[in-house]
Amino acid sequence: MINQYPLWKYLMVLATVLLGVFYAAPNLYRPDPALQISGESSSKQITARILDGATAALQQAGIEQFGAEVQGEGRSALIRLRSNEEQLEAQAVLQRTLGDGFIVALNLAPTTPTWLSDYGAKPMKLGLDLSGGVHFKLEVDTDAAILRRLEYYTTATKKLLREERIRGFVSLEDEREIVGRFRDEATRDEAMSAVRTRFPELTLRRQDTVADTGTNFEFRGELAEATRQEIARYAVAQNLTTLRNRVNELGVSEPLVQPQGKNRIVVELPGIQDTAEAKRILGKTANLEFRLVAGANAPLSERQEFEYRSAARAGAKAWLEREVIITGERVANAQASFDQNGRPNVNISLDSEGGTAMHRSTRNNIKRRMGVLFIERKTRTRYEAGEDGEEVIVKQSYDEKKVITAPVIQSALGAQFQITGLDSTQEASELALLLRAGALAAPIDFVEERTVGPSLGAENIAKGVASVQIGLAAVVLFMVLYYRVFGVAAVIALTSNLVLLLACMSIIGATLTLPGIAGIVLTVGMAVDANVLIFARIREELKGGLSPQMAIHAGFERAVVTILDANLTTLLVAVILYAVGTGPVKGFAVTLSIGILTSMFTAILGTRALINLIYGGRNVKRLAIG
Repeated sequence: MINQYPLWKYLMVLATVLLGVFYAAPNLYRPDPALQISGESSSKQITARILDGATAALQQAGIEQFGAEVQGEGRSALIRLRSNEEQLEAQAVLQRTLGDGFIVALNLAPTTPTWLSDYGAKPMKLGLDLSGGVHFKLEVDTDAAILRRLEYYTTATKKLLREERIRGFVSLEDEREIVGRFRDEATRDEAMSAVRTRFPELTLRRQDTVADTGTNFEFRGELAEATRQEIARYAVAQNLTTLRNRVNELGVSEPLVQPQGKNRIVVELPGIQDTAEAKRILGKTANLEFRLVAGANAPLSERQEFEYRSAARAGAKAWLEREVIITGERVANAQASFDQNGRPNVNISLDSEGGTAMHRSTRNNIKRRMGVLFIERKTRTRYEAGEDGEEVIVKQSYDEKKVITAPVIQSALGAQFQITGLDSTQEASELALLLRAGALAAPIDFVEERTVGPSLGAENIAKGVASVQIGLAAVVLFMVLYYRVFGVAAVIALTSNLVLLLACMSIIGATLTLPGIAGIVLTVGMAVDANVLIFARIREELKGGLSPQMAIHAGFERAVVTILDANLTTLLVAVILYAVGTGPVKGFAVTLSIGILTSMFTAILGTRALINLIYGGRNVKRLAIG
């Protein structure tokens, strides 16, 4: 019999809609404003005592909280607050209470019931223009990049003079000038000639000074202003690339990483759940330096003393040579792993230049120890009284350099080797992630951190929901009045389409933005087009003299090709928009694409199933189709 589906097809349509309802349901539960506490280092654990101290500080400050809990085996803690307005105040209280060793980040805590989340149901991520994201403004320390380049030239000049057998003393003064001192003028001029040939970007000048021991013949080298500006531009550009790589490692949907001004970078992470982790990963310099351990008789001018980073070797120190073999910038890939004894390590792969430098240095120093120096940008915070008597927060950035490990070189190393001596698997994973994403060319500091204000997000969501409701109401009214029973079936299919659209976006982790809401509104209007085509075709078949049952069958069968053509061309445009667009355009394209696919399912299969249930297998004399 025509206009009847087999039982399995009815069950398939029903099961699809019910699954859509299940996976769309988490969007009914709004998240709580919260603060997330984590250690500045991944090896620092958040204990119940630390959490109790944090909640006590909030209580003393008169800030109401609920639901404080330690998460991820002590890696972080989450404190839920009653309102968004108290987040910033609570963050300042906890940051002062806990000190510089902890990161206190703004967050949104999910409220999805366990019976939903246990089966992978989770709410859609909301874009930064709605809610649930963080905005960071970072400042690149271009002076540190210039200083790093000057330190490189200082070390390279010393090496050059040794190769040329020119006796003299070279140092970096005032973090601005490279100074070379020599016993006589001829030696000074020979050294200047060699340096000019090797490093033409340095501006050299002669200078003679008189000391108690006699006359010092000196040259002073500076970076030209154009070179300094080029280093600063490179540092910002390189950091921009590295930050994008790190954001990609975090798996954030539709992030925004873009420069602002001369030395600032804006990072927007919509829908991110672990903001403390994001802040720690983005802000870490996480550079490495590989240096040989200095001999006991080496002069102080050629060696430096550093503490070990490992908690197991707290207080122990090592002397390393000032000359750097390679830095983390030469790392091509890094993966966390375990050694033969089950201890965490990081497998390092260097690029060709780094591999060559490592092999050249280690082949001549077998049985010596090589130190792996971890460089991390940190901040000291102090509180001072301002001129008006108000308390002022003063932050001072500094570089902490500590030794991870200093193993004995057993054989010449190449482009692949391991870093051992790590405290935990978390530390190994974090170090591998940072090195894999790339080393920062210069340290960065957080100058601004905020979330979108609750009024802006609530207003945008309310207006978006209102627009969907108005559009849906207008379509419902038109369809019911114009197509009657068929219109009711179309409205049920349209409602199912919206549920499936929200469910699909939640399942794939798509981020809903304001343009995405516009895509939903457009989908509501477009979804009913298929039903209009089918119903118009049924009317034509009835006018042509076909029976009601045959008219229904012919209307659906003959309209399908037209529906597929119309929707596939729109889907092609949406795919192109996603491929070439950015940010909001991609959000619109994602919503539109999913809406097209779900609307074809509900219009062709869903509406047909409902009409079959109403009219199929019956002796119908007249159709209620207006």
